[in-house]
Amino acid sequence: MIRIRDISIPAREDGRPALLRAVCRELGVGEREIAELSVRRRSVDARKKGDVRLIYTVDAALAGNEDAVLRRRRSGKAAPAEEYVYAPPTGGERMRRRPVIAGFGPAGMFAGLVLAAAGARPLILERGRDVETRARDVERFWETGVLDPGSNVQFGEGGAGAFSDGKLNTGTKNPRIQWVLDRFVEFGARENVAYDARPHVGTDRLRVVVKNLRERIAALGGEVRFGAALTGIRTEGGRVAGAEVNGAEKIECDDLILAVGHSARDTFAWLHASGVPMEPKPFAMGVRVEHSQAALDRCQYGGFAGLGSLGAADYRLVSHTARGSVYTFCMCPGGYVVAAASEEGGVCTNGMSWSGRSGVNANSAVLAGLDVSDFPYPGALGGVRWQRDLERRAFEAGGGDYRAPAQTVGDFLGTPAAPSVAPTYRPGVRYTDLRGVLPERIAGALELGLPEFGKKLPLFRDMGAVLTGVEARSSSPVRVLRDESRQSCLRGLWPCGEGAGYAGGITSAAVDGMMTAEAVLGGGVP
Repeated sequence: MIRIRDISIPAREDGRPALLRAVCRELGVGEREIAELSVRRRSVDARKKGDVRLIYTVDAALAGNEDAVLRRRRSGKAAPAEEYVYAPPTGGERMRRRPVIAGFGPAGMFAGLVLAAAGARPLILERGRDVETRARDVERFWETGVLDPGSNVQFGEGGAGAFSDGKLNTGTKNPRIQWVLDRFVEFGARENVAYDARPHVGTDRLRVVVKNLRERIAALGGEVRFGAALTGIRTEGGRVAGAEVNGAEKIECDDLILAVGHSARDTFAWLHASGVPMEPKPFAMGVRVEHSQAALDRCQYGGFAGLGSLGAADYRLVSHTARGSVYTFCMCPGGYVVAAASEEGGVCTNGMSWSGRSGVNANSAVLAGLDVSDFPYPGALGGVRWQRDLERRAFEAGGGDYRAPAQTVGDFLGTPAAPSVAPTYRPGVRYTDLRGVLPERIAGALELGLPEFGKKLPLFRDMGAVLTGVEARSSSPVRVLRDESRQSCLRGLWPCGEGAGYAGGITSAAVDGMMTAEAVLGGGVP
């Protein structure tokens, strides 16, 4: 195989024929000499609005002598294709007791998949319900405002990521990432997830993926139990000896992987009370902003807006203000702002989109970065307490029925404006002053950051864009401490994933779960 990088194709010419012609030009060969052509990466270059292009990296297998072609062309873009291929470890069948995993979000799913492939027959405990039942529970909440604390956007098969855009891009570098992307495709995601620079699955396809992944784990000898919350840990001699489920059932185990997700506040509380070391962790809170997706497409792609090869446009923005950093997060093109509460009496927002990203609005979290020194409450769980405060204030400001408080950007900034988009949050919004909900530390940073965004992306000059609050769960405010072996000082307890404070999204959490499973199989050596 020869890998050719930085192949630039005009957006209007995108397609396999145009890509094949470009590869042939770069290698100096005829089309019949290309035996195989596979896309490794694709991104959009929209820096020149009059010439938007698709940038590819591809692997080509030639019918002739590939070394001779490389020597003859001496292209700076072409070289022999070399790639690390992940191979799941083996040897799990030799474990004395089957390992237990608490949580079936990305970290728990991929830890379970690696352990099951190794023959370890993991038992996975998930406090919520299976993804199909969970989808019905969530839809009922969005329609009626009746919350089920045991089955919602945060708790259930697939974790919080199962009700999001399903973005799989990550800022981390790890050779396991491609294996994760390939598994998503294998279990039901579209093929482009394996090579797009900003891959996304979509909530509809994520439901299929997580179900198929669970069935693969079961076929390999693992087991997933729903409605099974980890409520305690039995210890002997400073190490794990068993897990307590739902306050009653006792399960003997030597290894317990803690992959509970960032909203398992009750779990963090009893772990902390039990003496498991943890510390507060910096995180971010803010609001969701909604704009017209058509306006965003025009802003990013100019006359190319609406072209099928480009899809719905997105953005990533950051501003370092005098009151702290402000940045966009979990941007959902053609998506919806959703009710993501998991506790009664609190309002929390998140973003979601279907795989087609065909919604009228674009939305994104706009967050203020918060350091531990900003927390108004001390201790390891100070950030959790602050989250709850904001969510309860949002609940009250929304009317006490799970409607969310909302305000136009103009009203928030002191330049009154009517809404330019219809808010997508269900069960609905109540227009009010968000400064009555947000603490000054956050409101002040947003006040400075939003105008700065407008200098970088004209879309943010729309004073009628709608802000909906609050976005309080961008990441975990807690880190459950672990050492170089990936274990807590309570040996046999393996904190991992986003909830434990070691990941920042679906892909990084999945990789952390994989590495933790490898460490369990290797006795503490990932």
